[in-house]
Formats: sequence, C-alpha cells, structure tokens
Amino acid sequence: MLSPLLEKLLILQDRDRRRRDLEAQLAAVPREIAGVEGKISAEKTAIDTAQHELRELESKKKLLETEIGSAEQKLARYRTQQLEVRKNDEYRALGTEIETMQAAIGKLEEQELGIMYSIDEARKKFTAASAVLKANISGHEERIRVLREREANLKGELTVAQAELAKVRPENDEGTLRLYDRVSTRNFPACVPVRDGKCGGCHLKISSEVEGAIRGRLAKGGISNCDQCGRIVYWES
Repeated sequence: MLSPLLEKLLILQDRDRRRRDLEAQLAAVPREIAGVEGKISAEKTAIDTAQHELRELESKKKLLETEIGSAEQKLARYRTQQLEVRKNDEYRALGTEIETMQAAIGKLEEQELGIMYSIDEARKKFTAASAVLKANISGHEERIRVLREREANLKGELTVAQAELAKVRPENDEGTLRLYDRVSTRNFPACVPVRDGKCGGCHLKISSEVEGAIRGRLAKGGISNCDQCGRIVYWES
C-alpha cells in the first residue's frame, strides 16, 4: 500500500502530466497551421504558374498576329508596286518578293494555328486544374479554422489544468516538491513503479538497497530514488 506522501505525489504528477500534455498539444498547433498554410501557398503557386503559362501563349499569339499584319501590309505594297513598274526585271523581282512574303505569311499562320490549339488545351487544363486546386485550398482553409478552434479550446483546458496543478502542489511538503521538480525537469514521469526489480522509467534493475527501501524495510513512509536514472520509485502492489 502506498504511503500518504506517495499518494499525494502521484496526484501531483497526474495533474502535471495533464498540463504537459496540453502544452505539447498547444505547441504543435502553430506548426500544423504553418504546414497547412504551406500547402495553400503551393496550391496558389500552381494556379499562378498555370495562369502565367496561358498568358504567355496568348502573348505569343498577339505577337504573331502583329507579325502577320505587318507581313500582309508589305505584301499589299509589293503587289501595288508590281502593278506600277514598267520593266520586266523589276516586275519579276517584285514577284519574287511577293512569293517570299506569301510563304512567310503561310508559316506565321501555321504557327498561329498551333499556338491557338495550345491555348485551347492550356485553357481547358487551367480551368480543370484551377477548380481542383481551389477546392483543395478551401479544404486547407477549413482545416486551419478547425485548428484555430482547437487552439482556443486547448488554451482554456490548459488554464484549468494549471489551476488544478497549483491547487495540489501545496498538499506536498517543500522537500518533496523540490525533489519532484528537480527530477521531473530531467526525466518525466518523475515518479514510477518498480516491476520485476526494474525501474519503470529507465527499465534498468535497481539495487537491493533501493528495493529494500521502497518495500519499507529501510525507509518507511519515505522516498527512494532509482540509483540508475534518479527517478522517484515505489513498489507497485
């Protein structure tokens, strides 16, 4: 049977464990939110990238349209000049220029058709991908909302846990509190049972002296420490 001193100490440790667990959960929330925010950023970047690629194709199409317009103007001038010349060699030279320009316009128009096809495909992909990515973003934002709510709840629970811990601390004497605080700073849980002659914290075999003490033969009603890890140990009946 546990001594009153150990019973109070285990109650203290139970309250301390609750506080520590809540603190750990609370500390993890901002990291999780940051991770979700990173996913949102990646989704938005993917949308921006797809949109940028579409705009680049549209810009190329406009440049081609300008080039085609300029080439057609030159072609029209060559045809007008050809009608006005009197010499055969000048007429043939302009005819060559006209053929070259027509061929150039044909190539530009082929490029334009290719880009128009690429734009249609890019627009379809962008529309489909954008819908998926926006749905993902919406899901991520909902996750952040839930995490913010959880954070607020954890803060409330932690306040209660801190108050409960503060309430039971005075029930232990100062010497016991100093020992508990010192041990729990290094090793938690600070107070553990002995099973099969081994410390419940480090799982190493305790000495016969410590075993005798916790059985009550050497230190009745007192506190004994594991001679391996320093934890407060007690015999679990």
